[in-house]
Amino acid sequence: MTDLSEIKDVRKRLGISQVELAKLAHVSQSLIAKIESGRIDPAYSKAQQIFEALHSLTGARELKAYQIMNKKIISLSPSDSIDEAIKKMKKFNISQIPVIEHERTVGLISETILLEVISSSKNSALEVRSVMKDPPPTISKNASVRVAVDLLKFYPIVIVVSSEGKIIGIISKADVISSAYH
Repeated sequence: MTDLSEIKDVRKRLGISQVELAKLAHVSQSLIAKIESGRIDPAYSKAQQIFEALHSLTGARELKAYQIMNKKIISLSPSDSIDEAIKKMKKFNISQIPVIEHERTVGLISETILLEVISSSKNSALEVRSVMKDPPPTISKNASVRVAVDLLKFYPIVIVVSSEGKIIGIISKADVISSAYH
């Protein structure tokens, strides 16, 4: 948010009054009122204080990755067979599985990859490492859910959530969608 005209909309969306925003931003309520009505163009420093206050409120109220992630991590090892990948996908009714080695995500197996293996008549005893794709993106447990949403728009895959270098969960499109209805 960098446009003065957005202040009122964001403030109302957050459910705070002009007085509350003024206190948080260390400015007067009358300054907030004048900015929102378009009667004044504030000094850069005052506008920055207001934007920082709104940003801190927005960040504090946003869902974080750890709040919507699935903690049950179903994964494969690079040395697992394609048969094992198929069995896990069927058993857990999932379409993609991260490949993990030494607590690091090293690749991804998806239904699409498995279809390619099956259609090319490759041996299903092949190891996962021979057909896996690049690993999915990894985000911090404290990353905003908006970050996950943005990634899922461009990567039709799961997102790995980590804390201190350790994988602690996975976020899929279904996780994001279901979090919107809780």
